[in-house]
Amino acid sequence: MKPTLISALALASALALAPAARAAEPAPLPPKEWIDKDTGHRVVRLSEEPGSSSAYFNINAFTPDGKYLVFSAPSGIQAMDLKTRALTTVVPGRAGLLFVGRKTGLVYYMQNAGSSTMGHDANSPHTPGAAAKPAPAADGRGGPRAVMAIDIATKTARQIALLEPGGAIESINADETLLAGARTTGPSAVPSPGGMLTNKDPGDEVGPDGQKLTYAEGREVQIHRRLMAKIPMEIFTVDTKTGARKVVTASTDWLNHLQFSPTDPNLLMYCHEGNWHIVDRLWLVRLDSDKPPVNIHVRTMNMEIAGHEWFSSDGKTVWYDLQTPRGEDFWVAGYNVETGKRTQYHLDRNSWGVHFNSSPDGKLFSSDGGDSEMAAHAPDGKYIYLLRPRDIPDVAGIHAEGSDKLIKPGVLDPEKLVNMQPHNYRSEPNAAFTPDGKWLVFRSNLFGAG
Repeated sequence: MKPTLISALALASALALAPAARAAEPAPLPPKEWIDKDTGHRVVRLSEEPGSSSAYFNINAFTPDGKYLVFSAPSGIQAMDLKTRALTTVVPGRAGLLFVGRKTGLVYYMQNAGSSTMGHDANSPHTPGAAAKPAPAADGRGGPRAVMAIDIATKTARQIALLEPGGAIESINADETLLAGARTTGPSAVPSPGGMLTNKDPGDEVGPDGQKLTYAEGREVQIHRRLMAKIPMEIFTVDTKTGARKVVTASTDWLNHLQFSPTDPNLLMYCHEGNWHIVDRLWLVRLDSDKPPVNIHVRTMNMEIAGHEWFSSDGKTVWYDLQTPRGEDFWVAGYNVETGKRTQYHLDRNSWGVHFNSSPDGKLFSSDGGDSEMAAHAPDGKYIYLLRPRDIPDVAGIHAEGSDKLIKPGVLDPEKLVNMQPHNYRSEPNAAFTPDGKWLVFRSNLFGAG
């Protein structure tokens, strides 16, 4: 049965602009909304500016009352009323959107930082046709930056913290008392935590045989280069009222993707970044305990990969992309943070996505698809998908002894929502459900690279 309530809201991350040789000609405006002729679903363009971008898939961009969606645009940080679709400029000019507080609805951002989002961004210098961004300073660290919070209604802003060079804030906890970030702690010459040690297009990397690699393979080479640098790093928290700073953990592993639980203010998830088949990626740590961080997924076969993790809305489950092995068998896997019980939903190659997500009520999943160069090598994977979980029951109700301690199996049945064939997946769509569960918001360059 086709769900009439699930449709798509597209943020134009890279709408077509006239090429340089035709700069005087105005670019034709893309449609404001349309019915996808292949899926029958309604698609609505939300942004008005080319180069706009939604938040990374696991970052909260909605106010707690469900009224506003917050996103980045070239002109500044904007908030959209999801009922009327009216746009409000929250922070004009260059500002880096961080996230929206789940308790207060304040918009947190970096002052005097370039507008940016996590993941492969549509405005990457490695997007064909995009103007290259200037190379980072030699030390890769820059100067101090202020973490700010602003009220959408009153436009009242205040400074929350001042970050020293080499650090980045990535998450805020459920009651907005703590920020969490990662920073490099080595000599001033080391790059920032997310640096790849190169400003080279991944598609220009070459393999051991001297042949050019695909974009996806080139990224693996660059990620491995950064991982093997063994740069000292630490994860830290900042008290939003006092500014007090505390180190959570430190290592020479590449620490990244910090995410607080949406419900438990003392539970923090992070990853050991790197090539997924060689790192132990998924970690949980409690801030109200002296116990060490816990690795929540242990590889059982060579080339098994797990990553792009996120919390369910109720905070009870960590979900993630699991492949056993990479590129061959695909799952959305879940780990219950209270009981340790596991769930694995199987899906086919085409409905795999760069990122998955779950609806606020936990009854649905989404996939943002992928092109044929990516891990799944999907021949027909360029769609935004709705995924319905279907449990695999015991035959005739006959239970195996100890089955309650085994992985709970299931299948994800896909439905295509948006045909993304024109989309360049160097910009990841990063689909996310709206708070009412009726729409998916995603980034798109369906009308050309800008």
